Amino acid sequence: MSKIYLQSMITCPVCGHSETEKMPTDSCQYFYQCKGCGALLTPKAGDCCVYCSYGTVPCPPIQESRFSSISGRCGAENKC
Repeated sequence: MSKIYLQSMITCPVCGHSETEKMPTDSCQYFYQCKGCGALLTPKAGDCCVYCSYGTVPCPPIQESRFSSISGRCGAENKC
């Protein structure tokens, strides 16, 4: 198995502000408030979390699924 990255640089689509954040490993992060303009970010359609939509690195469950045979699902609701 390859290395799982726990940090991702998230970029606000409203103002362009970027911030490196630590991603949760046990759940999806559905909301993120931009530290530049205060916009509340939510995942794009088809993405499970804000890191998969706006980050430089996808969330840990998606990374893990790329290295194994398990389906790319995160969170208890399996909505990736």
